[in-house]
Amino acid sequence: MKANLFPYAALRQRGASRFTALWLACCHCLAWLVLRLEQPGWQQVRASRDVWFPQVAGRRPLPGDPLRYLIQGCWLLLVRPWPERSFSLTRNLFGKGQGVGRWLAARLAPLSRAWTRRIESVMEPERKAAWQRRISRGSTGIYAVLAVCALLLAALSVTQPFGPLAQLAFVILLWAMAMVVRKLPGRFPTLLLIVLSVLVSCRYLWWRYTSTLNWNDSLDLVLGMTLLIAETYSWLILILGYVQTCWPLRRQPTPLPEDTSLWPTVDLMIPTYNEPLSVVRTTVYAALGVDWPADKLNIYVLDDGRREAFREFAAEVGVGYITRTDNRHAKAGNLNHAFTLTDGELIAIFDCDHIPARTFLQLTVGGFLQDPKLALVQTPHHFLSPDPVERNLGVFRRSPNEGELFYGLVQDGNDMWNAAFFCGSCAVLRRTALEEVGGVAVETVTEDAHTALRMHRLGWNSAYMRIPQAAGLATESLSAHVGQRIRWARGMAQIFRIDNPLMGRGLTLFQRLCYANAMLHFLAGLPRLVFLLAPLAFLVLHAYIIYAPAALLVLYILPHMIHSSLTAARMQGKYRKTFWGEVYETVLAWYIARPTTVALIDPSKGSFNVTAKGGLMEEEQFDWRIARPYLALALLNILGLGFAVWRFMTGPVDQQGTVIVTSLWVFYNLLIIGAAVAIAAEARQVRQSHRVRFKLPASLKLASGHYYRGTLQDYSEGGVAVELPEALSLAEGTEVSVVLGRGEQDYSFPGVVAREDGSVIGIRFNEMSHQQMIDFVQCTFARADAWLDWLEQQEEERPLQSLVEVLRVGFRGYLCLYRFLPLWVRELFAPVLRLLRWVASYLPRWPKTQRFS
Repeated sequence: MKANLFPYAALRQRGASRFTALWLACCHCLAWLVLRLEQPGWQQVRASRDVWFPQVAGRRPLPGDPLRYLIQGCWLLLVRPWPERSFSLTRNLFGKGQGVGRWLAARLAPLSRAWTRRIESVMEPERKAAWQRRISRGSTGIYAVLAVCALLLAALSVTQPFGPLAQLAFVILLWAMAMVVRKLPGRFPTLLLIVLSVLVSCRYLWWRYTSTLNWNDSLDLVLGMTLLIAETYSWLILILGYVQTCWPLRRQPTPLPEDTSLWPTVDLMIPTYNEPLSVVRTTVYAALGVDWPADKLNIYVLDDGRREAFREFAAEVGVGYITRTDNRHAKAGNLNHAFTLTDGELIAIFDCDHIPARTFLQLTVGGFLQDPKLALVQTPHHFLSPDPVERNLGVFRRSPNEGELFYGLVQDGNDMWNAAFFCGSCAVLRRTALEEVGGVAVETVTEDAHTALRMHRLGWNSAYMRIPQAAGLATESLSAHVGQRIRWARGMAQIFRIDNPLMGRGLTLFQRLCYANAMLHFLAGLPRLVFLLAPLAFLVLHAYIIYAPAALLVLYILPHMIHSSLTAARMQGKYRKTFWGEVYETVLAWYIARPTTVALIDPSKGSFNVTAKGGLMEEEQFDWRIARPYLALALLNILGLGFAVWRFMTGPVDQQGTVIVTSLWVFYNLLIIGAAVAIAAEARQVRQSHRVRFKLPASLKLASGHYYRGTLQDYSEGGVAVELPEALSLAEGTEVSVVLGRGEQDYSFPGVVAREDGSVIGIRFNEMSHQQMIDFVQCTFARADAWLDWLEQQEEERPLQSLVEVLRVGFRGYLCLYRFLPLWVRELFAPVLRLLRWVASYLPRWPKTQRFS
């Protein structure tokens, strides 16, 4: 009892000094007197101390630990960042209180489901047609009146001027509605959140245009208008994004007829230029196993590199080989040349690193038979290797990557409006549609989207199948990643300039909006730079870019940010964590600003560049060339913080609130830039063949003839890992065979033991024949269910948790930068770093089970 009440000796044994042990023991006694530490909840917290309080885990006690416990404990009680938990801190300590929000959500849930079913029934084709007939028979006037009333009410809510107290009450009311609605099931709450977000954002923009420009000072007006134009662009992208993704279609595959003689002929094309044969080979092996009648499927390697090794490989495995004498128009020209030499009714296109699943054609071709005007079926681009952001931050398969928002939500939203567009790979196109538009477009460097736009203008339909049916390699380095995005941004700007979807004939209103949003999104470079530099205008130049008191800034800006974040979390949470979009935009802002601006002025500028795949990163390094703009932006914002301190100490008292708000903006910018710096710290990439985690039944066959059944844990082209029920204690180099099944047939692949970790055995394959490699690829990479884990449900998105993670990554970015600085610079900043680490040790953190590594 005495030891528990006054644990002085235990603290001394853990390495605490006498003063620290005495201080912590006194704090323990005080906690024992005030709190009911003998209760089971507190006992469980104490047993899991290292999980709930990572600040104090694995080190000796320090005098500041009581304050760290207090801050972290309050954070855990208030935020509760666990989506599903068998143990709830607040429930075990303070009872099972449900809360007003949860009580309201539970009672409104049936109403939400009913409204969702009603809306979905209207969206069904038969009900939609009946609803339109009903309107045409005489209800047009009623609906028109209701629409006008709704618009007038919305306009009144946007334009009505409020005083500070009235604005605060308005903000609290809408926030309370959003907090209740966001927990309700169905699509109706999503639409209601969109309405609230649009209302608040429009009110913010109206206030900015009517009340926050200083017309009496030229510098204030010019800089203020620059910021306002950037904000208007962001508002436009927000509204267009809501329209584009408010109702994802979730299209299901169309079944094929049982009579295979009715199935169309397909030309499967794999264009390549400078990629190594090791990358192309796996794609060809998988294509050979695609389930389709052999007499109706032709596979072609389109080699723009004119390499003899590729010609020999194609002949060995029995696929077609097409080349040409020049490289005019790059990939688009390569495909167009191949179209003239083939005659399949449909054309399936795969980038040379995208490995198709065996069911690809069976899931995508049925729609062409059902709809004679269907020109395109696009499937997701799924990646089996981490991109630079995932690898450098260590979040691969733990957090959605940059592309998942587009392929998980945006393209599905486009499909609702018949605006899903071609993405260059993993797609099937109708030859007659391609012929009608003159083949793949060659006027821009994003030939895929431009080709789809031309098809839609001529009345052709498109479809998006959200089921991943292929997997490829992501870019290995940040420089290659940035280069790829520069090409996309330049191409989209070129299309917007020479074939603007908002103009011309053939497109519906929503097709125009979807295409416009896809193109305008890539113009984010300049607005992002404006946001990163805007607060310096006030702190350094003393320019009032937002001519309003600090209190009104908070009352208008925060609701706009909060509602857009809540709505994004509801709509996009499975595909992108809140606030991570700002990190991606910051990484690209400097590099896409100039190409997009130039493309808008002169669309002929710029050329196609091939994205490098299959490279290695032998050791950790910092990409100083790519990070140079981030470092310049960071230094400018640090300078702004210095001016903020000076302005706060010496400036007028009535400006101190504005200085504080602007300083918080600068601090946020610094951490966003820090996240970009963290991505520039390149992690090692030494695997030529990337391992794919996937559990499959497998057997291990020894040279003695004994079989051991187990489970395949992961695989690559070079080897596998097999888990057996018990360890076999096999020596390294022991010859074994891995037996895998495909359908009702088993295949054996020879190899040697490379490592043994308990019951898990790592096996390195021996050199295999073409047929053995074909069999292995079709047993693993080309399986019908190989990439379906991409559709797994993500945990519930929590905007505050995502914000903290982004800020933590931003702080880590500066630590990464410090590691790569010269020694004399590190020694110079060592005291500052120790101070920052000491301050950071008091900040609240998410439990270890919820943190990114």
